[in-house]
Amino acid sequence: MNTPGLILSRIFDGLRRRPTSADIRLQISNVTRKTVLATRAEIADSSGSRRRGLLGRKLLGRGEGLWILPCESVHTFGMQFPIDLVYLDRKHCVRKVRSEVPPWRVSACFSADSVLELAAGTVRETQTQPGDTLELVPVDPEQTTI
Repeated sequence: MNTPGLILSRIFDGLRRRPTSADIRLQISNVTRKTVLATRAEIADSSGSRRRGLLGRKLLGRGEGLWILPCESVHTFGMQFPIDLVYLDRKHCVRKVRSEVPPWRVSACFSADSVLELAAGTVRETQTQPGDTLELVPVDPEQTTI
C-alpha cells in the first residue's frame, strides 16, 4: 500500500467505533444448580451506565439482565416493573438474592462486589440461592436466543 493510502487507512481505523463493555452480552449460568439465569445480559460498568441501569425500559424480558459492577446496592425508583436481584462477590459467588422487588424500593448487600438485575421470577425458576457459584461468559449478541 502506498504511504498516503496507509496514512488514510490508519486514520479511518482510528475513527471506527471501538467495542465497549456496553456492547458485550453475557450468558450467566448457575454452575451449582446447572441452570441458566440469562442468555443476553448487558454490562453496566461505567458511571453513566450504572446510574442509568434499567431506567426507561418498559420491561425486562426472559433471558435478559444487567450486571452492575462495582455495586453493593440498587434502587428501583422510577421503574415500571419488578425485578430479581442477585448479589455477587468477586468470585461470582451468590451472597444474597431478592425476588420480585417492586418499583420504589431499595436493596443492599454490603459484602457484594456486583449485582445482577434479572427478569422477575428468574431466581425462583433457577432456584438460585446464597452460596451458589455463577459463571459469566461473553456471547455473540447476534447468536443469542431464548
